[in-house]
Amino acid sequence: MTLALHGGAPVRSAPWPAWPPPLDPAQRALVTEVLESGRWGATQGGSAVTDLAAAFARRSGVPYGVAVGNATLGLFAALRGLGVGRGDEVIVPAYTFVASATAVLLAGATPVIADVNPVDLHLSPEAVEAALTGRTAAIMPVHLAGSPADMDPLNALAARHGLVVVEDAAQAHGATYKDRPIGGLGDAGVYSFQASKAMTAGEGGLIVCRDEAAYEAIWSVCNLGRKRGGQWYGHPTIGWNLRLTEIQAALLLPWLDRLDTEIDRRESFCTAAEHALTEHALTEHALTAESRVTHGGEPVGVRLPYGRELPVSVVPQPPGTTRDSRHLLMLRVHVPVDREFLLAAMAAEGVPLDAGYPPLGTFEALAQEGARAEPCPAAEAAAREVVWVRQSMLMDDPRHAVHLAEALAKVLAAMPPRDQA
Repeated sequence: MTLALHGGAPVRSAPWPAWPPPLDPAQRALVTEVLESGRWGATQGGSAVTDLAAAFARRSGVPYGVAVGNATLGLFAALRGLGVGRGDEVIVPAYTFVASATAVLLAGATPVIADVNPVDLHLSPEAVEAALTGRTAAIMPVHLAGSPADMDPLNALAARHGLVVVEDAAQAHGATYKDRPIGGLGDAGVYSFQASKAMTAGEGGLIVCRDEAAYEAIWSVCNLGRKRGGQWYGHPTIGWNLRLTEIQAALLLPWLDRLDTEIDRRESFCTAAEHALTEHALTEHALTAESRVTHGGEPVGVRLPYGRELPVSVVPQPPGTTRDSRHLLMLRVHVPVDREFLLAAMAAEGVPLDAGYPPLGTFEALAQEGARAEPCPAAEAAAREVVWVRQSMLMDDPRHAVHLAEALAKVLAAMPPRDQA
């Protein structure tokens, strides 16, 4: 069967769901109310920002929240408020977005890049232990792709060594670990509302924490060094204006009411996709009637050079996962392939995949700023083997998850392993 990249019919021609979804009536009403009030800034007497921070704190199982302009600033403010700064080191995972490290630099500290667990790709406690020095002040586990990191071993390690734990929860709104909400498991947790995230106002972030003194310090960092309840032009500490606007909060606050429904929808798609990848027979006789229509009605027979089963699996959830918010579905390809060809061919088939993160330690700009990278073979392997299915695709009808398996089968059947190319 001819690849769409070479002029054949694509597996899927219909568009995937758009992201973000259209405004719901509650969002439209609250945004309109804020716009008409004229109280658009966080310090003009409106309540949307305050209500959003309080709601997220409750959802995270902690009493305090501070809304900020984006999650990078949130990580920075959390570190600063918790006393991390010049001369300190913060351990971050090697398989994460660059902002996990640049937020550390912004705080004046040094990022130390440690390897991830080779199975679930979350920060490895063993790698953290190996990376510790006398300057280590904090650990920053990332709840990658919407899965909660295995927090108990990391928290225990931090307690033994007197370290701060800041959770990068940018991708994991609504996730739980051992039935406890993420974000409230460490000393502070930081969510993102950037355009691709499970809740978005285009940009934005939110910090949650359980300790009142930490909250006061983080709030001050985000409010120009002011003291809560103090003089408006009194600035007893150094801080910045990192605040979220009322308009952004008005987009986000009603979203909390539908977040769980959207997580359930993505979970259904992911479950169907994993079933399709592991149990869907990739032969002419096993394809559904709906799938045949997708292919224009022509008979489909797929023979893989690796045998009948797809050499692709879903990256498993870390131990302790009780609710995965499914921001991404990460797939591991178990044979060497030409990744650029794979991604281009999958996009042509109407089932685009994302290349995922390069290892954080390969960024020369971070090294030039003093970042230290430990050996990270698991992250290096992930950069070769792992691809992502984006959140917008996961919002589709679960019956269409079969398109993922069909496109992968078609593309892999047409592409010999890289070491045979």
